[in-house]
Amino acid sequence: MAAVMFQGTGSDVGKSVLVAGVCRALVNRGLKVLPFKPQNMSNNAAVTRDGGEIGRAQALQAVACRVPPAVDMNPVLLKPQADRTSQLVVHGRVRGQLRAGNFREARASLLSEVMASFERLHAACDIVVVEGAGSPAEINLRAGDIANMGFARAADVPVILVGDIDRGGVIASIIGTKAVIDPADARMIAGFLINKFRGDPSLFEDGYRQIEQLSGWRGFGVVPWLAEVARLPSEDAVVLERKAGPAGEMRPLIVACPITPRLSNFDDLDPLAHMPGVEVRMIRPGSPLPVEADLMVLAGSKATVADLEFLRAEGWEIDLLAHVRRGGRVLGICGGYQMLGRTISDPDGSEGPATTVPGLGLLAVDTVLSGAKTLRSVEGTALEAAFDGYEMHIGVTTGPDTARPLARLSDGWHDGAVSATGRVMGTYVHGLFNKATQRDAWIALLGGEGAESAPDHAVLVDEALDAIAAKIERHVDVEALIALSRRAGHHQNQ
Repeated sequence: MAAVMFQGTGSDVGKSVLVAGVCRALVNRGLKVLPFKPQNMSNNAAVTRDGGEIGRAQALQAVACRVPPAVDMNPVLLKPQADRTSQLVVHGRVRGQLRAGNFREARASLLSEVMASFERLHAACDIVVVEGAGSPAEINLRAGDIANMGFARAADVPVILVGDIDRGGVIASIIGTKAVIDPADARMIAGFLINKFRGDPSLFEDGYRQIEQLSGWRGFGVVPWLAEVARLPSEDAVVLERKAGPAGEMRPLIVACPITPRLSNFDDLDPLAHMPGVEVRMIRPGSPLPVEADLMVLAGSKATVADLEFLRAEGWEIDLLAHVRRGGRVLGICGGYQMLGRTISDPDGSEGPATTVPGLGLLAVDTVLSGAKTLRSVEGTALEAAFDGYEMHIGVTTGPDTARPLARLSDGWHDGAVSATGRVMGTYVHGLFNKATQRDAWIALLGGEGAESAPDHAVLVDEALDAIAAKIERHVDVEALIALSRRAGHHQNQ
């Protein structure tokens, strides 16, 4: 048995990227590696080949391992719908809703399913690289835990604790973690990694040794600030403000997207953000939508009706209507497509109380949120250019504007709608901009110059993963990580 787990001193310390980088480094050494995250909470999800859904980070880690994503890589996924309610996805399928009050009891019952997924992955590879969630220092969440030490102890997998030096207080966060967690949990931690170091690592040598002395854990390395992360899709909404792309010397094309509370799959815009001459602006609440925008995008949502109400409360509906009156273009993706229509009906209360609300009225379509969840990979053409992506939505959208579909799928079906003016468009396809030819078509539509030599987004991501893996090889004791992984399953017998 070989497995190693990365847990963090807090959220957003860089665990997901480190796991992806370690996976690619091990794969580049000729090992068969698979990623695993017992429990994830995110509205940024990906579709697997068998029509399931997992966290976007685990899909990226699968790419790092050069294998297709599978539901066992993230057996429990929580998708927040409201402040106290989340959709529960188990082994890629929706299993209902959880409220904050009953989550602790429910998650403990899921441990057997988490372990079953882990065992299947472990039997199929040389090493499983596991990512924790949040932090083991959140001891108020320890009872019934399946995401961090609850899993590590059940599976007997050694742990590396990751600290983020860029946010400050890394010594206290690592030593403090040992101070507050249960001693039996602390014994699962074999060492630590320092992440996001800017400058000369030798300047932190004294601090590094002090952590080793005070914690009794060995250090596995100091990972530098990884600029390549900007080319990877992000899973967490906390990094949205970092997604602006480079601008050229001339005025860039501006793509603006409002940030709503239940925004999902926002990495749809990443391929545009990395194009020269394009600036993607993620607009935070309290700011108006920019009048100079060439394209307004309404992205996906885990709670379409609630996000539509929020959009109106922010005054963004007025900005969008004014943008259209000025001749501007609008694209709605998934939940954003539904918002652009005349009405949204939720007769079964899938997102909350049963209701019917008026949409923005920019497309002559109506959506009914009912029926089974659509989860599938798709490919086809839009704007006469090829694309490939996936669908992940509840609801059926019909109406006159669907007679002008945005996309024609390879299986013969049509998707989306285009307004009579041709300036407002909607689609259920996520990942629409991944192919360079599709991006070029949109740049041309907006009056810019296409970057014909730009590679597909998947190529950029793959190159970034190799670059991150190379830095991990230089700055992390990978041999020691491999040796540590082989201790899995033996700790409890010592």
